[in-house]
Order: sequence, then C-alpha cells, then structure tokens
Amino acid sequence: MSAIARRHLLILCACLATNAWAADPARGTRDEAKVLATAAAAHINAVGSAQAFKDFAADPKWRPKDMYPFSLDANGVMLYHGANDKLVGKNFTEVRDSTGKEFNKEMLATAKKGGGWVDYQWAHPVTKKVEDKTSYVTKIDKPEGLVGVGIYR
Repeated sequence: MSAIARRHLLILCACLATNAWAADPARGTRDEAKVLATAAAAHINAVGSAQAFKDFAADPKWRPKDMYPFSLDANGVMLYHGANDKLVGKNFTEVRDSTGKEFNKEMLATAKKGGGWVDYQWAHPVTKKVEDKTSYVTKIDKPEGLVGVGIYR
C-alpha cells in the first residue's frame, strides 16, 4: 500500500471514528426508527388501533430516546401522537412544515406504496425547536392509514 493510500485510509478511519463518537446517544437512529415503526404497525394490525394506542401510551418501550409512534388515518386525521396528544383528531392533510412542504400527503402516499422515508421539519418535543426530521412510515389496516416513527437529524 502506498504512503498516499495509507494516509487516505487513516483520514477515513479518523472521520468515521469521529462521527461515531459525535452521535448523540439520546437521539434515535434510522434503523431504530424503522424497526419501531414496523413493530408498531404489526402491533396495531394484531390488536387493533384502540388497544395499540393505549399500549403505546402506557409502555415506555414504544418511546425510546427521542422517538415515538404517530398514526394518521387514510384521510390525514391524526389518530395517535406519542409526543403531543393535543394533535389527535386534527386533520393534517393540508399541514405544511416551515418550508411549505405538505409532508403528510407525502407520508400517506409513501405508506400506500408499502412504506418508506419522508423528510420534513418538525418541532423537537424536548427542545421545542423546529428541526430537520425524517420519518419511516408504513401502512396499517386497522384502520386504513399509516403509522410512523421519526428521527431528528
């Protein structure tokens, strides 16, 4: 290996190590959010939304770190929100983030296609500051709609 290649490898290793150390352990990761959203969807489809939402509220395992599940019906009405129950019952179809993006419409379309990631801005439940967020959303059947879990970036 040439000296230049060793130098580049050393720089790459240092960058990767720095990023790993810099990661905030109080913040969820993409992998954790996807696993939690998938588990939440399975739980909703197994026990029904009413029981699942009670379980989400009662058991902290559904709200690790700064993550929480949320659920919209197929019409964009918030069925459950793990960080702010005042949002439940409100229609989010026309809600836009601070950049003007109608992210809930994108979430509904993404979930209908089987699931995926949607980027938007949202207030962090602890800091109350608007931050970049990405949520993994997936389809639910009982009722028809979606469940998602996001991470702040």
